[in-house]
Amino acid sequence: MEDFAAKMLDDLHRYLVKRGAVDERLPECPDVEAKWPAIAEAYLPDGAHEFANYPVASLGWMMFVAMAVAKFWDKDWEKYDKIEDLYLYLRDKRGYDNLDEYILDEVLDLHGDAADQMQELVGDCAERTKRAIYGLDIEPGTVEAFKAYVGGLQCMYQMGMAVQLKAMGYQMVRL
Repeated sequence: MEDFAAKMLDDLHRYLVKRGAVDERLPECPDVEAKWPAIAEAYLPDGAHEFANYPVASLGWMMFVAMAVAKFWDKDWEKYDKIEDLYLYLRDKRGYDNLDEYILDEVLDLHGDAADQMQELVGDCAERTKRAIYGLDIEPGTVEAFKAYVGGLQCMYQMGMAVQLKAMGYQMVRL
């Protein structure tokens, strides 16, 4: 599964570079990256439950969560780092079904065409990830399927962080 996650991350990265949404060099943001295990643990009951019927939303919401965490890091990390469960903090504002809208509206302050474009970008990434997971041809409900799903979520989290850091003006170039 590590090989799958590495290939998926590379595929999403190349796609997002072509779209101009990330730089060639992926960002490093240890504070945001360190939140991944706790966010994943809190997200899995909701995300896994939704995956069967709404796989694109289940994967895409993780990208939105990462974008929100990156925004919090830039805005006031001292405050947001102290929140015990950032995923629940975000989800409980409007509920799971409206998580994307809350993050777009209230956290990222994107509206109209900008919100639509970001929604499309996240949807495209989630669709690519879903196709990659389905392409593994593994039996649903198995340990392998779970690992593939978590690997896909982690890729979406990493790309969400990268997209948001670029959107806020952080440029990842070699000096």
